[in-house]
Amino acid sequence: MSHQSSRTSTPTANAVSNTVLLSLSLLALPVFAGDSFSDALMGGKPSLDARYRYESVSQENALKAANASTLRLRFGYETGEFKGFGMMLEGEHLSVVGTDNYNSTTNRKTTYSIIADPEFTEVNQAYLSYSGIPDTKLKYGRQRLALDNQRFIGNVGWRQNEQTFDAFTVVNKSLPATTITAGYIYNANRVFSDQAKFPATTFANTGNAKMKSPILNVSYKGWSVGEIVGYGYLLDYTDFATNSIQTWGLRFKGDKAIADGMKFLYTAEYASQSDYKKNPADYRVDYAFLEAGLSKGAHSVKLGYELLEGNGTKSFQTPLATLHAFNGWADMFLATPANGLKDAYLGAGTALYGVKLDAVYHDYRADQGNARYGTEWNFQATKPIDKKYLVGIKYASYNAKTFSVDTDKFWLWGEAKF
Repeated sequence: MSHQSSRTSTPTANAVSNTVLLSLSLLALPVFAGDSFSDALMGGKPSLDARYRYESVSQENALKAANASTLRLRFGYETGEFKGFGMMLEGEHLSVVGTDNYNSTTNRKTTYSIIADPEFTEVNQAYLSYSGIPDTKLKYGRQRLALDNQRFIGNVGWRQNEQTFDAFTVVNKSLPATTITAGYIYNANRVFSDQAKFPATTFANTGNAKMKSPILNVSYKGWSVGEIVGYGYLLDYTDFATNSIQTWGLRFKGDKAIADGMKFLYTAEYASQSDYKKNPADYRVDYAFLEAGLSKGAHSVKLGYELLEGNGTKSFQTPLATLHAFNGWADMFLATPANGLKDAYLGAGTALYGVKLDAVYHDYRADQGNARYGTEWNFQATKPIDKKYLVGIKYASYNAKTFSVDTDKFWLWGEAKF
């Protein structure tokens, strides 16, 4: 999933360009005022993130098996602060470095299965920040947003081109044990390329989603039993009014020591979603999530249940989420089916010789009618090296019953972060 370099001709590109110019201008105004500006400008933090990945997809349909070998480079610089002002600039580039027998969504190889990592060069982040207000940070421009477990707002970090947002955000921590995140998103830079032109009916796959969307997330960690979060996400899409939705919810997560270094883990969440603004539909659907588990050191086991309600016409959607992290790594449910989704899963994790091992089994059923969609196995092994490097291998196998087709996916990757 990715963007490309055509933003110079779009309103979104102009907004980012204006942000960059404004940032540079504000920082440059006091350039002759003393060493503090030079210290802020030159004493910032550079960053480099490189990730090579091989991905294969095989499906029981007419599409050819897909294979992609890609290298993603991300490079950025965050200045220090001068009178509370700072700036972040970050670019991304992806190249095919081997086999490219896959449908990237922009290369017109539509006879292959989709691996949504098209070649691109883009501005990933470009924002001006201000921290001159006590316990508060403001950001304006293109930025990374990842709230809670990223079920509703996330950066989709698994794809080679992550999702970032053109937004104004405020994070305030002035109240004890409380973090308030408020913002206004005016464009979601999705993981697909700007050159990917899908029909309007497949809204979730467009490269950019222009919107006028206030968001609010309030987290309180003052209770010994866990963290409670309340949120409201009001997504008003400029070009897709039928997809405008409002979601309000509560999330609770915690753990409790029980014996011999073992912890009992628990999470519960509920949300309600309905039509918003110019959406012509009139409906309401619910979301529920329950998870319980045990952990001791690197070892863990979890049992979970997630419900995304559907009424046969409308279903609970999370279009700005890090979707790959939910409902199986085969990505069969990036959009919730009209009859909804019930995902019951069992997962376990451990470590062996410094290698982290994870396995998850999913059973998927419809909310309305209870039809069995299918089952899925997920396996992953990752090995961190010297905190800057990581190598991994991953496999997902979806066994279709009444939804979609049998699908197998395999990944091998290595990454370095500085």
